[in-house]
Amino acid sequence: MAFASAKKESTILFEWEGKDAKGNQQRGMVSSPSADLVKAKLRRQGIIPSKVKKKKSSGGRSKKIEAGDIAIFARQLTTMMGAGVPMVQSFEIVANGMENKAMRDMVTGIKNEVESGSNLTNALRKYPDQFDDLFCSLVEAGEQSGTLETLLGEIADYKEKSESLKKKIKKAMFYPVAVLIVAFIVTAILLIFVVPQFETLFEGMGGDLPAFTRMIVNASEFMQAWWWVALGFIIAAVMAFKQAKKRSVAFARGLDRVMLKAPVFGEIIHKSATARFSRTLATMSSAGVPLVEAMDSVAGTAGNYVFEKAILKMKDEAATGTRLTQSIENSGLFSNMVTQMVSIGEESGSIDDMLAKVADYYEEEVDNAVDAMTSLMEPMIMAFLGVVIGGLVVGMYLPIFKMGDAF
Repeated sequence: MAFASAKKESTILFEWEGKDAKGNQQRGMVSSPSADLVKAKLRRQGIIPSKVKKKKSSGGRSKKIEAGDIAIFARQLTTMMGAGVPMVQSFEIVANGMENKAMRDMVTGIKNEVESGSNLTNALRKYPDQFDDLFCSLVEAGEQSGTLETLLGEIADYKEKSESLKKKIKKAMFYPVAVLIVAFIVTAILLIFVVPQFETLFEGMGGDLPAFTRMIVNASEFMQAWWWVALGFIIAAVMAFKQAKKRSVAFARGLDRVMLKAPVFGEIIHKSATARFSRTLATMSSAGVPLVEAMDSVAGTAGNYVFEKAILKMKDEAATGTRLTQSIENSGLFSNMVTQMVSIGEESGSIDDMLAKVADYYEEEVDNAVDAMTSLMEPMIMAFLGVVIGGLVVGMYLPIFKMGDAF
């Protein structure tokens, strides 16, 4: 029991050396909470350890493990196993080809766990930040049914399509934010460095400045004296927003509700959540995971609190025997097409195929919506920048025009 509880602690990668029962020198690496547990594990395997120490940091770039890295890992592992390469050797080949040290160390740790007798599911569960319940549940289903290679392929497909969808959403959100940042920087440069040159010219001209020009000059004087206040306020506002979203559940949920109702963006978020729901449930269904059990993973990948809450309610309804079609219709979040496709799938016994088709449709819809939004925003952004920068230029030349009219 002590050993079981210890395994739940954070693990460290150890290097070890020792001799087997025949006296042959052996060495390797293993993940474990402590060196004592490593020694105990080696003795059970018939190896007398002579040296156990923490693995020193190796060369190579070390950076945070991203979801995209896990998608690539799943695809590489699928390819290796499909070629008939044994699992442990597959891990070695995949790890040796990775530039990211953190990723390489994690794969090596998984390999050592599998090599020491652990199944792949338990080895992956030691890295919950990288392998979520969905990933582990599908791997477990594959190990139990003897279709691990097939399910790893489905996981790789799922991860790749999920990452593609995320990139499209980020593209939709990043574009207007990037334009606002550029507009702020250009405006600040004009107010701090260009307008003061005109202000010196205006002082030599004498007379009263037009109200619009005076407003710009006042803004310039403020930026020259207090630019650091404006910059600090913007940075503080961004940091406060991120912290509120991270730490306040009520704020995050309220933001999800608002974003879902926002013009243009709301439609993209709604379609992307529908695509994620369909893709995840299709993948879980094809793996033979029971509907009630699958719904927890589906809710976790929804990406929006409103959808997550609705999916968890579907789970409760499914547990009482309600058909999925009826639960989807009751939620009021999904289109009539989704309801009809799921209904056909339930009646024909091919719900995973129907859901996959729904996911394909909505992923394409998201792609088209992002492209349409980008095309729509380009002239609007040009007009916005023209008004801001053109307004500053016109405001600076108004006194000159006024002086010309006097002659």
